[in-house]
Amino acid sequence: MNFVAKALNLSTSAADRLEERNILRKAIVKHPFFPDIVEAFRLEKKFGFYEDGTVVVKAVDGVRVFRGFPKIRRILVLNPALKKHFRDREIALEEKMNGYNVRVVKIGENLYGITRRGLICPYTTEKVRERFEDDFFKDYPDYMLCCEAVGLASPYVPSDVYGIKELDFFIFDIRDSRTNDSISIREKEEIAESYGLNMVKVHLVTHSDDFDGIKRVIDELNSNRREGIVFKDVEMKLNPLKYTTSYANTSDLRYAFRFFGEYARDFMLARIIREAFQSFEFGEGEEEFNDRCLRLGRAILEPMVSSIKECSEGKTIYEESILVFSSREVLDLFKSHLRLLGVDFKLEILDEAKKIRVKFKRIMRGTNDRIEGILKGSTWK
Repeated sequence: MNFVAKALNLSTSAADRLEERNILRKAIVKHPFFPDIVEAFRLEKKFGFYEDGTVVVKAVDGVRVFRGFPKIRRILVLNPALKKHFRDREIALEEKMNGYNVRVVKIGENLYGITRRGLICPYTTEKVRERFEDDFFKDYPDYMLCCEAVGLASPYVPSDVYGIKELDFFIFDIRDSRTNDSISIREKEEIAESYGLNMVKVHLVTHSDDFDGIKRVIDELNSNRREGIVFKDVEMKLNPLKYTTSYANTSDLRYAFRFFGEYARDFMLARIIREAFQSFEFGEGEEEFNDRCLRLGRAILEPMVSSIKECSEGKTIYEESILVFSSREVLDLFKSHLRLLGVDFKLEILDEAKKIRVKFKRIMRGTNDRIEGILKGSTWK
């Protein structure tokens, strides 16, 4: 624990207290697949100016700190929120992709994938090593590639909207791992092109008063089942803002009400509120408004009724995805990783011809137990 205290400029006793309070937790399952790492801890919550998900690694060649993702504030109306925040600065409308956040870093001789919560995930790390060369890190050893991991073969957010059958990575930021300072949009584009890196698409560069242009981008993303927009100062001097499409709101609601025992009411209410403000700002006519109401109602009721029906038939409610491993070693390590997270799961091997295809079922115990109890006569509270 001394190395964590020194890295974060704390006393050893203060670091010990963070661990006792479960704010400082293990970031890794120790294994030969992670040969460069002796120990690693992560911050479960924000502490001082260190973001939640910050990771402190004791590596074979020294101690490294990888800062967590800065929180991005959400806006519910475009006007006047964008003008108030960005004023007359040039802004980039960068797509908000539907996946999970990964920091790609180099520790010692190997690349590693760190998730938003600060966990060094073996499955993600295997995919990172398959898709990235270390050329960038030879030139920028103190930086990290902040990516969205998207595709069907995702253990956290499987999505089919991008046509990616396995898992791929798209860079949205390049940051100094210790200070969390980000390079500008144009520098990021130059680096991505120079090193052959995928980058999250920038749909438009404009100013905050271009409401029509901004709305056109949002409407196009919504019709293509995309997540939304992150508005960024092109110089990255101001903090970004994010805004989600109606499709994303209703998709989130459909997911949350399918597994309502796992998700808090605030999660659900927030998305309904987003729909209300968007409907108001976009000045919908009666037909458009009725369509939105129908989508919203279906997103709430259909998945819940489906879960209740399945549970009444004795079935287990779970989220399912197909994962693809390149080695049995990483598959076994991923099981240990899930146990570290406290995930209730089942894995079924489907094929081992070239790669190992696995059906991953994350069992939603809270939803199962709640429905079973109600169907047997339990009260809601």
